[in-house]
Parts: sequence; C-alpha cells; structure tokens
Amino acid sequence: MKQNLLTYTLILMLFAFSISAKAQKIKRPDPKFWVGVSGAVNYNMYTGTTQTLNSTIKAPSAFHEGSGFMPYGSFLIEYRPTPVIGFMLNLGYDNRGGSFTETVSPCNCPEDLKTPLSYATVEPSIRIYPSGSGFYVFVGGAYSYNINKSFNYTFDVDPEAKFNSVNGEFSDINQHVFSAQAGLGFDIPLSSKSSPNQVVLSPFISYHPYFGQHPRSVESWSLSTARAGIAFKFGKTKPIPVVVTPPVTAVAVAAPAVVAAVVVVPDVKFTVHSPENISTERRVSETFPIRNYIFFDLGSTEIPDRYVLLRKNQVSEFKEDQLEVFSPKKLSGRSAREMTAYYNILNILGDRMGKNPSSTIKLIGSSENGPEEGIIMAESVKKYLVDIFGIEASRIAIEGRDKPKLPSEQPGATLDIELLRQGDRRVSIESSTPVLLMEFQSGEEAPLKPVEINAVQQAPLDSYVTFKVDSADEAFSSWKLEITDDNGKVQNFGPYHQEKVSIPGKSILGNNSEGNYKVTMVGKTKNGDTVKKEEWVHMVLWNSSTDEQGMRFSVLYEFDDSKSIGIYEKYLTDVVTPKIPKKATVIVHGYTDITGDAAYNERLSLSRANDAKAIIERELVRVGRTDVKFEVFGFGEDESIAPFENNLPEERFYNRTVIIDIIPK
Repeated sequence: MKQNLLTYTLILMLFAFSISAKAQKIKRPDPKFWVGVSGAVNYNMYTGTTQTLNSTIKAPSAFHEGSGFMPYGSFLIEYRPTPVIGFMLNLGYDNRGGSFTETVSPCNCPEDLKTPLSYATVEPSIRIYPSGSGFYVFVGGAYSYNINKSFNYTFDVDPEAKFNSVNGEFSDINQHVFSAQAGLGFDIPLSSKSSPNQVVLSPFISYHPYFGQHPRSVESWSLSTARAGIAFKFGKTKPIPVVVTPPVTAVAVAAPAVVAAVVVVPDVKFTVHSPENISTERRVSETFPIRNYIFFDLGSTEIPDRYVLLRKNQVSEFKEDQLEVFSPKKLSGRSAREMTAYYNILNILGDRMGKNPSSTIKLIGSSENGPEEGIIMAESVKKYLVDIFGIEASRIAIEGRDKPKLPSEQPGATLDIELLRQGDRRVSIESSTPVLLMEFQSGEEAPLKPVEINAVQQAPLDSYVTFKVDSADEAFSSWKLEITDDNGKVQNFGPYHQEKVSIPGKSILGNNSEGNYKVTMVGKTKNGDTVKKEEWVHMVLWNSSTDEQGMRFSVLYEFDDSKSIGIYEKYLTDVVTPKIPKKATVIVHGYTDITGDAAYNERLSLSRANDAKAIIERELVRVGRTDVKFEVFGFGEDESIAPFENNLPEERFYNRTVIIDIIPK
C-alpha cells in the first residue's frame, strides 16, 4: 500500500507541474490575505495493537495493521506579509477511518474491524515560498477533536453464536489529539494578473506522522496519514491605476501607462513613467557623423589595426553605403554598426577625395612626445591615402604639434589624466572643402560628412522606465531606487543627482513578460536624513513588429563643452527640423564620457540636450508648428545606457554627444 501511495503522490505532483507550466507567464499576485476551501483524500495507515474494543467487547485475537482512503475538507485562511514567508490556518473535517487487516482467532475464525474515526481539526502552519515558480512548502501542527469513535466488528462463528457482527464505540478514546504535519504545493493563478480579484488553484500533498496520533489512551494503536488534494483560494489586491496616454516613441511603439506618486517632502514630487507596451526593436535611419580624428596608441606611430585598412586592389570594391563589407578586425560591445562606420574613416576620406579631385586636407599629428612624432603619425595617414587610394601627395598638408588645437587635457587638470592624454594623441583631419565636411560645418574641428546607416535599434529609449524627482538637486544630496518584484527580489539603482533617470525596461523585467514592482525612492537629504516613498508600478514587455521607421541625428561636442551647439544651429534648423513629420515625438538625449565628476557630467549632458531642443523648438515656432512633442534626458556618463563603450579614446569622444530621435506618430 505504501508503494501505491508513492505512485499516487508522484502522479499528483506531475499533474501540478503540468498545470503550473501552462500558467507560465502569469505571475503570482500580491494580496496579503487569502480565503478559500480545500478538498482532499486521506490515506490512513494503522500500526500497533488493538484488541479490547470497549468494556464489553474484546477480540479473541489482536488487530495490528490497517489502512483506508477517507475524505478531508476544510475552510482555509492565509496571511502573506511577504512574498516568501506566510501563515496558513485550516479548519476542517478530518476522517481518519480505515479497515484493520483481517485476523484469525484460535478457533480458526476470521475477524474484521473497521472504523469511520473522525475529527474536527485546526491546522496552523508556516508557509514558505522559496522561488517564483509557484512552488511552496509548509510545516506546522494540528489539533484534532474527536467527533466519531464508532466501529464495526465482525467475528465469523457457527450460527449458535450470540453475534456475528456488532456496531459499537471505542472506549478510552483521546478526545484531544495534538500532532504535526508537513507538505508542499503549487499556487496556479486562474485570474488575470491585473485584476484586483485573484483566484488561485493550489494542488497540495502533506504528511501527518504518527507522533502524537494515538486515538486511545489504552493499548498501542497509532496512525499516520498521507493527504493529497486541491485548494481554491481567493484574494483581493489593490488595483494599480493605469492611465493610457498617446504613444511615447523614440525607438519603440506603445501606449504608455503613467503611474505617479507624490513624495511627502517639501517641494519634491516623485513620478514613475512606464510604457505599457515596450517594443524591443525598431528600424531606424541614422545620420551618423564621422569624427575627424584618427587615434594612435601610446608608444606607436603606426595606424592602429582596429581601423579598417584596405589593400590597393580592394579600393574599387569599397562603397560608403556598404561599410559592413569591410568590418574592423577587432570590434566588440555595443554600437558595432556605428563603430564600423567610424573605423572606415580613412577609406571614406580616400574615396571622397578620389571622387572630388579639387579637395584638399591638412593632417595635424599631436603627440605628447613632441611635434616631430606628431609629424610621423600624420605621415602614416598620408602614406596610406597616397599608396592605397592614389591621392596626390600635394593635396595633403602635414603639421606636427605636442597638443591638438582643442586639447582634452587642460592646465591644472587632475582627474583621469591618462584617459585625456590618450584622446590627445591623434591625427586631426582639417579641410576647407565643403564636400568633405558635415553640412553647414567649417573650421578646424568640423566633422566629416556623415554616413547613412539603416539598422534595427535595440533597447529603444522610449522602452525605458523613467523615474523623476522634481527639485532633487535642491532637496537631496543624492537619491537611489530600490525596485522589488513579486518574489521579494530587490534590484538597486543609483545613486543619482539629476531630477530624471531612465532605466531600460528589460533591465528591470529580465526574462519576465510583465510584473508588478514596488518602487522605493530613497533620498538622502543634505543634512543627512533619509526620506523614503513606496509606490507600485506595472511593467509590460513584448515584441512588436519592426514596420516603424524612425530617424536619428547626432551632434558632437568637444571635452567639457556645452556651447558648441551654436556651430550646429544651421544644421539643426535647415536639415533636421524639416524632417520632423506632423505630430511626431522628438526625444533628445545627452551623454558624456567617463572622464570628470559624475554629478557634473549629468548636468553637462542635460545642458547639451536642452540646447539642442531649444534650437529645434525655435525653428518649429518660426514656421508655425506646435504639433511636436519633446522629451529631454541627460544621462551623463551612465555606462549602462551610454551609446558607446568607454574603453578607447574614439568611443569616449563619440559619447560626448546629443542624440536626436525623431519618431513618427
């Protein structure tokens, strides 16, 4: 019988796992109180000795073993103060009946004994929820009050016997029984996650050992029980307010849900903006500027091998719109497509000069070892253009310097000196030929004409969850976020100094398709006090189609510069603004590299972004347009969302940027 019990238990567990798998993406809701009912089957197992049934009946031979399948039912209450630990209470009817194994008396007469032994039970237990799969375990005690102690005894003898079968009640029954229990189960949600009324189906099994389970105060009869059943539980949770607003787009598509929370501190409001549908990819046409610098490794005057260097017989195959054909040898990390474009800078320059015979350039090599080494570096670039692309040497002028005309390392600087010096060891390309340069650009540091890149953009900006603390710079010295999911897992983000922070939705959701999250904003005031505010937000992640086509433009800055936006003003007004379609969303996001102070870089990136937005907005007003929605972000040096890595000087230079995403309605 015990082998059969294990088989039945295994079947039930497999059934529970199967049901749980079908509910895979439905996360457990978060009510604290649950009520419900349960029904189960007890498999009762008897051991010990039972012979004297009461004061009038004593069996000729003792009964020792027995078993039986009997019903169990209960009303239940659960309290879950945390997603991991909770408490359960079952008030039930518990039938511990069964049939003893037949015995044979000395007269060779068979004897049978069976009983519907029953109790009213109170079973408190601790509920432990160790993972997010729906699985839980419980352990606790049980109090049983006897409500049925009857039996049926059969003794087959000759027809002249006083009785063959008799019904009676056991004597010396223990009215109160105290015992223990342990078990496990699965919570399987049956209702929508967003519904305030939650319903859960919960298959479970438990074991009640013989400890304390002695039905009578005489003899040695004891019993143990294995139980398998299903509970239905009902909980109510506060619904999360969701307000549907028009799509916020920049690299995704969706109708965002806005959840706002007011922090009770003077002049500070905390808001959370989470897109309801977060698209994971979007096609984007990017106008990508080409920095007019070739960076050299310390101690070397040769062009680094991370730049794409062609053989002469490959020149005819080079096409500016197919740069991926000639990829760098060493390329890893984010924005590989953009860096492929940049690392073809010498080939782009050589191809353009070949197509424009009247164009001229100056190569200015800068080396910390002096102008002579700078000239050697510049000669390396000139030799490549002359030997591979056949550019006449007279069209390329050479100059050497110990520092570039716009150096990153400034007198008296003490932070990140090594990184700044790496950026200053370079060959700068100068030209007065407009066809080589970015539109409306001129001067010593004008970027080369941009290239057009068509790609699928990953982790779009409008798929980020945005957290905003108004006047944070005045109220707090810093603030951070503690984001807790339904399973009690906490993710920490920060500290931050700016008012607005955006975090990729996928960074929070991970592999989950959606989830409810408790967001705790922890602010540290300037006098050392801590301010906390907790609110809930619902996040959803799914994949959408990639039919949407966005546009992206970039504005580049020199080190610690936020005002060079002025040289881009005509580019933004005459090139970028006319391409903004009606009722589009324009997302302007500024960045810096990792050199310098983090808090200062946050302010610098936001200042850059606001300057770009102001120029575009003024032009829209000038032509009578008020239909465009703007969103502005300053991410500073935050490496988790920076457009480029920060390992190489060219990556750090490209991170000194403002990116403008134009998303049609």
